[in-house]
Amino acid sequence: MSHHHHHDHDHDHHHEHTAGKELTFNEKLVKLLEHWIRHNAGHSETYVEWAEKARENNLAQVAELLVRAAETTSAVNRSFEDALEIMRKS
Repeated sequence: MSHHHHHDHDHDHHHEHTAGKELTFNEKLVKLLEHWIRHNAGHSETYVEWAEKARENNLAQVAELLVRAAETTSAVNRSFEDALEIMRKS
C-alpha cells in the first residue's frame, strides 16, 4: 500500500507480515524506525534544497527557518537511530 503527500516521493508502507508470518512487536518497531529514518532524511534534504532556493529568491529569513527545520528533523532522526540501535541489541 502506498500513499502520496504533496512532495516529490511516495511512501510505501509494508504490511505487518512476511511470507505469511506475523512480525513480532520488536520486528515491527525495527521496521518502523528504519522507515521513519529514511522518510525524515528525505524530508531534511528537501528542506535544505528549498532553503537554498528561498535564499536565491531573497527570502533569507524563510531560508533560515527551513534550515532550522532540517536540523530539527536530523535531531529527531538521531533519537530514532539510538532507539534502533537499542532494538537491534535486544
